Amino acid sequence: MGKGGKREFVQVLRLLEHFSNQEVHHAVKDALRLGTISFDAVKHLLLCRIDGRPPRLDLDLYPYLPRVSVKTTRAQDYMTLLSGRAA
Repeated sequence: MGKGGKREFVQVLRLLEHFSNQEVHHAVKDALRLGTISFDAVKHLLLCRIDGRPPRLDLDLYPYLPRVSVKTTRAQDYMTLLSGRAA
């Protein structure tokens, strides 16, 4: 996500100024489970959890929210780094 991704990351970290580490942690885990990584999604999920209400985060209605795709790292990828070759 480049520069925008760094900004989103900092915004999520700034949630720690007002909420506990555990609350933010749960919101980030919920966002990842739903397949999104945006600040807006994390904040929405955090506030819903605190208010005790169900989140209304239908990603089909919010196509602009960035989606997450986490792949399993292969051990050989680390060996490539050690050898100095690009994968």
